[in-house]
Amino acid sequence: GHCKALAPEYEEAAKALKEKNIKLVQIDCVDESDLCKEQGVEGYPTLKVFKGLENVSLYQGARKAPAIISHMTKQSLPAVSILKNEMLEDFKSADKVVVVAFYNADDMASNVTFSTVAEKLRDEFLFGANFDADLAKTEGVTAPAVILYKSFDEGKVILSEEFNAENIEKFVTVSSLPLIGEVGPETYANYMSTGIPLAYIFAETEEERKSLSEILRPVAEQHKGKINFATIDAKAFGGHAVNLNLKAEKFPAFAIHNMTDNKKYPYDQELVIDAETIGKHASTFVEGKLDPVIKSEEVPETQDGPVTVVVAKNYEEIVLDDTKDVILEIYAPWCGYCKALAPKYDILGQLYSQAGLNDKVVIAKVDATANDIPDEIDGFPTIKLFKAGDKSNPITFKGGRTVEDLIEFVKEGTHQMSVEYTKEMKDKLEASKEEEEDLEPIEIDEDELSEMFEEDSADSTSEESTESDTTSDATSEVGSEEKVEEHDEL
Repeated sequence: GHCKALAPEYEEAAKALKEKNIKLVQIDCVDESDLCKEQGVEGYPTLKVFKGLENVSLYQGARKAPAIISHMTKQSLPAVSILKNEMLEDFKSADKVVVVAFYNADDMASNVTFSTVAEKLRDEFLFGANFDADLAKTEGVTAPAVILYKSFDEGKVILSEEFNAENIEKFVTVSSLPLIGEVGPETYANYMSTGIPLAYIFAETEEERKSLSEILRPVAEQHKGKINFATIDAKAFGGHAVNLNLKAEKFPAFAIHNMTDNKKYPYDQELVIDAETIGKHASTFVEGKLDPVIKSEEVPETQDGPVTVVVAKNYEEIVLDDTKDVILEIYAPWCGYCKALAPKYDILGQLYSQAGLNDKVVIAKVDATANDIPDEIDGFPTIKLFKAGDKSNPITFKGGRTVEDLIEFVKEGTHQMSVEYTKEMKDKLEASKEEEEDLEPIEIDEDELSEMFEEDSADSTSEESTESDTTSDATSEVGSEEKVEEHDEL
């Protein structure tokens, strides 16, 4: 099981971290069931980081030795390490990516700016600061400045924009990625966090992925900072091609995904993949002249039901109608919580329709598994209110799942429309014997509805509660001086 798979990786990490005086320990939850229960262990293996008993965090990174070592090394250091001149070279190689700021010791503004970014990103990167102007000059910069050192590609990148928190954070997030990396369970979140469109290069063998990386390297160089490029193992994660509106099981393949609006730009799979054709595809995308391929069900011939059916093809017409408040349920057909909500949501639609309010309020739903929609969602069902006259700022519903709760949510719209929920309607709902009120949404992966990393994600989550062999609860006793968080790479 997962515990057995983790064991050699954990042992390797423990040996490496012992040299840094960072301890990894394990607890057998069979023998120490009370302790594991006290610590909230629900599945095996569960890994937690302890900085004293009051500062405990769940480790959610990859279950591989390098990731564990990297994470625990970061947690053993302050958010920003002050580097003497002789320490810089060793610090450069302390991790795959390190970030160093150069500024004067009395420059409090730069110190606060850099420290703010370091605190935010400390789980992912090592940050250091040096105050020597001569050393900065040797490194090719003038204070205040930031240099990102990495063990791949060009080796180092210098911040070229103004020294402020927003620029530094974006610089670190983008520059830390390889020119052409590989997207998988350990790197997926890193690519998503940049907010930059991601170009997927699907190939079934490692040799083919390496070959295509070399072929497309000039294209990636040309569009650096505008498109991230990454290969993806088509044998392991080929199902994700369908999410990008590519044909299944026809590889190699290429597609660009703009996460900002969830639009997909697949490359014609009948054409050869080379630098010239992919370069044209990418350039046309950057210029804003490439049309996305949008997955959509057909527009219903009639809207006879109590709830208006939205598909990708009529999304703008219905949801973005600026004259109406639109309540949109984003659901998946397989979602049990969505099924439990359905009779209540139907009644909501009936109430507003029977009250003659269709010219002001629309109760709508969309199957997110069959339609590309621009909305960000964290789980199923997600319910959003698009207010008349303010469509760019939808409100996500956080209330209970009763009809009364939904009516109150509708009243938050521009038209502030309310309806009466009669006893007859309540009795009808009660008779349906659906699940109880106030159901929580099912959480889904970060991308749209993708289950691209289902197999590997099972190795990087802690929900194997049925496993009965010896289990481990990894803890760290790295001192209590510094504040720490949890997380390394997802």
